[in-house]
Amino acid sequence: MSTESSTPVWFITAASSGFGFEIARAALERGHHVIATARDPAKLQDLEKKGAYTIAFDVTSSYPEIEKVAHHAVAKYGRIDYLINAAGYILEGAVEEVTPGEAQQQFNVNVFGTTNTIRAFLPLIREQPLPGSGRPRATIATFGSLGSWRGGASFSFYGMTKACMSSLAESLRVELEPFEIAATVIEPGYFRTGFLKPGAKVSAEARIPAYEDEKTPSGQTRNALLAVNGNQPGDVKKGADTTVDILTASGSAEGRQLPPRVVLGSDCEVTIRNKCQSTLELLDSWGPIARSTDYAK
Repeated sequence: MSTESSTPVWFITAASSGFGFEIARAALERGHHVIATARDPAKLQDLEKKGAYTIAFDVTSSYPEIEKVAHHAVAKYGRIDYLINAAGYILEGAVEEVTPGEAQQQFNVNVFGTTNTIRAFLPLIREQPLPGSGRPRATIATFGSLGSWRGGASFSFYGMTKACMSSLAESLRVELEPFEIAATVIEPGYFRTGFLKPGAKVSAEARIPAYEDEKTPSGQTRNALLAVNGNQPGDVKKGADTTVDILTASGSAEGRQLPPRVVLGSDCEVTIRNKCQSTLELLDSWGPIARSTDYAK
């Protein structure tokens, strides 16, 4: 076990591609220790060559198996400073098309995998000493998305899981504050990763003609996802570098406090602003009726 306690240590799930890979790359370039994980560790060879310690890890494993991985990871360098939960995928399908098994698997990976990973690491993280230099005992990041803020046709289950991740981070932020453990959610818009490529994007097996119709919102979403693949506005390397800046309060985020949300991409910013504005308009319109349900004072 290393005694270099001053060197930050990252544990990253789904580090074989996308944001998981790029965050690992950015952390390694800063001289940090990185424990990179993936279901298939053979896909982590590039990170291993850059200096990452790589292990096989499936977030849908049994909880005892996840606990073993947590103990192994902490034993490697003696602590975990950044726990990054990047595992996730999109299930495309109308609610009527998605089977209970497909919905369950979406939640197993995107929600329960993250919560089980965090749950397994927390007892070990709470016991580790503060790293000094004003840093928190550790920082935990979940992955939400633009979909945390806006539901829509044919991605309802994905949107539900991403809203869960944002809500989870908000709760963790409050729960863990007494232990000097920070929490945030990373909410990217559309970034040019392999997320929407065939093999990564999962579609419901059942296809109902009514929802395939291009005149329906579901049909339009399906065409839009095909069209945006490879044309997303976000640069994942820039997004990862900025994320590491924010999590470490360095570079572009030097001297700034960790926000409850790490919003990435102009499209995500616009979506959130529109959602906030429409919600305020709803409250302005319906506020008197909402307030009418209180007990009389």
